[in-house]
Amino acid sequence: MQKTMDAEPRAPRGMSRDGLVLFSYGFRPFFLAAALWAILSMLLWTSFLTMDLPVATQYGTLYWHAHEMLFGFAPAILTGFLLTAIPNWTGRLPIAGRRLIALFSLWCAGRIAMLVSGSVGVMAAALVDGLFLPAMLVICTREVVAGRKWKDLKVVAGLLVLSVANACFQLQVVQGESPELPIRLGLGAYVLLVTIVGGRILPSFTRNWINQFGRTDFPVPYNRFDAATITIGAASLGVWSIGPESFLSGLLGLAATMLNLIRLVRWRGWTTWPEPIVFVLHAAFAFVPLGFAAIALQAIGLPELAVLHVFAIGSISLMMLAVMTRASRGHTGRKLTSAPVTNISYVVLGAVALVRPAAELLPEYSAPVLLVAAAGWIAAFSLFIVEHASMLCTGRKPLTVRGK
Repeated sequence: MQKTMDAEPRAPRGMSRDGLVLFSYGFRPFFLAAALWAILSMLLWTSFLTMDLPVATQYGTLYWHAHEMLFGFAPAILTGFLLTAIPNWTGRLPIAGRRLIALFSLWCAGRIAMLVSGSVGVMAAALVDGLFLPAMLVICTREVVAGRKWKDLKVVAGLLVLSVANACFQLQVVQGESPELPIRLGLGAYVLLVTIVGGRILPSFTRNWINQFGRTDFPVPYNRFDAATITIGAASLGVWSIGPESFLSGLLGLAATMLNLIRLVRWRGWTTWPEPIVFVLHAAFAFVPLGFAAIALQAIGLPELAVLHVFAIGSISLMMLAVMTRASRGHTGRKLTSAPVTNISYVVLGAVALVRPAAELLPEYSAPVLLVAAAGWIAAFSLFIVEHASMLCTGRKPLTVRGK
């Protein structure tokens, strides 16, 4: 039976639980830090927009904002997920203790370096920031190879693309060029990971939820259709990265839209609406076909920033918030049921994903739309911290057995 991330296993043989609870498992420090950075970085960006507050001026505040969303905030959540999921996939011990502290410190150093790039210089900031993703790539590759889980090398490939995209982003900024291609490439890597990992966890979690009621209307399991959909999606994202306004990009975007819609229907997500912590996964994945539709529309004139934010906030950030809340509860011994505070955070971030593209579609209302979207973003991740910070910083609750 396929393992999932629903419950953190008891300490495996040889694994010490000594030291800070925060660094006993990868999801704990990285989920908490990602949420805090989501709030702080957005506050800084909003301060720049409203009060012209200088932020990373030598690097460029606009580029800093784009970079910190794609290569600062998002990699932290991806790292928390992978450092928790890969041990379940491979059966190997998780990264914890001093090694986890060292990796986390590397991520923090990148955030600080980028923020003070005006003082240390763009080159120095780029070099410090460029260490984290390759380090994660090495760790994940080693674990997957050692565990002989060759099918999970697809996830490692996603990390490789992200590492290359970040290096290209930094190189173009250092050379004074616009990093538009690395932004699309990095965003495409995340979307591809959502289609790969989402196709693994959504049917599994949905089946588990349906099964507890004795029903048999299960999602369609992974098959060749899913593989074909992922392949077409990868081709669409690759062509879009290179030629976003080309006819081929529009055509592949349309094909990927239809295939991912069919894939979503096959997972029967509407049956899970009574349980928001499951239903939100399907709601987040719904932004994948919506994003591919935006790619198709970009070929006939839709502004690129609108496309970027459909993917960045809807497909990626909402999915990440959904995974964060589920993993934080499941791996700390809580019930896999979301509280009202968490449900509100889902709704708010989903609304932000729908509202933010309007800043480009309705330029006369750009300023208020940006402020509303920023406020919603900050609110969503603040609610995550309110609900989950104590879980992430304290020991797991004792496991309970039904009927006892």
